[in-house]
Amino acid sequence: MKYLLILMACWLAVAAKPALGQPAATIPNALNATLEGYEYPYPVKYLPLRLEEQAVRMAYMDVSPTGKANGRTVVLLHGKNFFGAYWRATVEALSKAGFRVVVPDQVGFGKSDKPNIHYSFHQLARNTKRLLDTLGVQRAAVVGHSMGGMLATRFALEYPSTTERLVLENPIGLEDYRRGVPFQSVDQATATELKATEESIRKYHATYYPAGYPKAHDQWLLPLAAQTRHPDFPQVALASALTYDMIFQQPVAYEFDRIQVPTLLIIGQQDRTVVGKGLVKDPKVLVTLGQYPALGKRTAAQIKGSKLVELQKVGHIPHLEAPQQFHAALLGFLK
Repeated sequence: MKYLLILMACWLAVAAKPALGQPAATIPNALNATLEGYEYPYPVKYLPLRLEEQAVRMAYMDVSPTGKANGRTVVLLHGKNFFGAYWRATVEALSKAGFRVVVPDQVGFGKSDKPNIHYSFHQLARNTKRLLDTLGVQRAAVVGHSMGGMLATRFALEYPSTTERLVLENPIGLEDYRRGVPFQSVDQATATELKATEESIRKYHATYYPAGYPKAHDQWLLPLAAQTRHPDFPQVALASALTYDMIFQQPVAYEFDRIQVPTLLIIGQQDRTVVGKGLVKDPKVLVTLGQYPALGKRTAAQIKGSKLVELQKVGHIPHLEAPQQFHAALLGFLK
């Protein structure tokens, strides 16, 4: 009996251990619009939606706590050039701390469908609320990175009673890009997206890391590069152009003073991300954009009672570049 209990304990420990995800070396050379053939670190489920008379599937991971359950849920919202799997280490840290963790791929991203529809942060927030309702989650802490920060802000504004706490990790949209970035049509943006290659994607992603691009990031970059080699890529490129237009046309920068929930901003101080940066030809204009140290302070001042954590020598993705600092700040705020 004693040995049986030991074996059961070992089995449970192994079962509770999260998968490592798919190693970069095993990622297929070509992947379709919904990343079939690319493994996420946790099981993926799908929520059926109907948007603009189209049947659409929204992918998500729903991870139970591995530590002592605290009865609370955290929602992790990905950035534009990413998908839910890149939250792997954060999911592990939160689940060990007793949280249930829900990680959606927004419609238009990752393993979710990529329909030709009018994308809006209001609709993405509504989709996310529908997901939480379906899962029986009445309240959750909402964490958003990059574009996910714009979505998390909209979610907190639309559903304050559902938003227990709000965490913004180097969010884009702390400024109105229309005040410095020239307009481009969806057709123009699609044409640009269709030119993407692994080399161009790698060059852009390298700007996220002030200390130099880490090889480990390939596991998040190569799936995007593999999509450029698949016949589905025009569909992916159009969705990317449509969501770029969403970011450009739907700023949240003027609404931070309306947020009524406890809020934490985690800002890597070396970040200089500007959506549409390549369209800005005047260096005098460009230098005024993407100044995250100043933007973080200004936004924290706009959100009543918010807390600002500034991470020195860290770029656009603290949860990948400085996970220990990021998780310490996140867990400290959530607890």
